[in-house]
Amino acid sequence: MGTALLALGLVLIVEGLVYALVPSLVEDMLAALRQMTLETRRLVGFAALCIGVALVWLAANLGVLS
Repeated sequence: MGTALLALGLVLIVEGLVYALVPSLVEDMLAALRQMTLETRRLVGFAALCIGVALVWLAANLGVLS
């Protein structure tokens, strides 16, 4: 449970930094997402999911999450 809370906290920190430091970038990213097809958005989301799982697996195997 502690690892899940840590992960959620880190995501919120990164998201908050983006909104706090460069809010116009969020609007530009949303505009770019609107121009992508649904299939492309799914592929980008799936790629991000795979990269996230790989990073968590790597951190766990390096002993970061112990």
